[in-house]
Amino acid sequence: MRISKRLTMAASAAIFTLLSSAAMADGEKIVIGTEGAYPPFNVLESDGTLTGFDIDIAKALCEEMKAQCTFVTQDWDGMIPALVAKKFDAIIASMSITEERKQKVDFSAKYYNTPPAIVVPKDSDITEATAEALAGKTLGAQSSTTHSNYAEAHMKGAELKLYPTADEYKLDIANGRVDAVIDDVVVLSEWLKTSEGACCKLLGTLPVDPVINGAGAGIAVRKGDPLAEKFSKAIQGIRASGKYQEINAKYFPFDVYGEE
Repeated sequence: MRISKRLTMAASAAIFTLLSSAAMADGEKIVIGTEGAYPPFNVLESDGTLTGFDIDIAKALCEEMKAQCTFVTQDWDGMIPALVAKKFDAIIASMSITEERKQKVDFSAKYYNTPPAIVVPKDSDITEATAEALAGKTLGAQSSTTHSNYAEAHMKGAELKLYPTADEYKLDIANGRVDAVIDDVVVLSEWLKTSEGACCKLLGTLPVDPVINGAGAGIAVRKGDPLAEKFSKAIQGIRASGKYQEINAKYFPFDVYGEE
């Protein structure tokens, strides 16, 4: 995620139409909110297009539902408030299904489930992804995420430094301003493959906390909205058709869906 692409509410005005002739003809109209700042899951490119696993899955789900869908970009911290305020109808932005969030929104079934992990500089003296090894260290995380909540609950000995976007913690660890960072293992692994991530290494994954990490990433909708069930059925549909596996293979050499 990219300081140069820091999303603001002004960027939220940009709407991207999914091109599906069947959907455009007679489908239900759905506005989808996403961050556009969480590669490889959702990325707002320099030309204004949205790419990533979340985006491709969203397009496949809309096609499965024969829905006419558009995207709106939204800063992460304001994602659920914007949904509740009806700025869009659904969130497809790698949002973990947690009990805390379920107090405010409803979720579809999961569409992927991967664990949290720790990254450190290559020359770090931290050798284990444990609370004990991180005690006294500065740990970076994106704010208002399950990963920052995990760090607060399980890494109490570390000094937690929060950032509005993942790009900002990545910049700080690359420049030696934090000792380690926590995020989804896929997000961190993909970053390490880039030139910007050459500074660092994956220390290891962390045990999943079901209460904090939830049951995987799902699609959030307003309370009582039947879209939750429609999206759940569409997820089943694209997995049965093989479309999900096709998208998965485009981004990852392993199955991100997790256990059935």
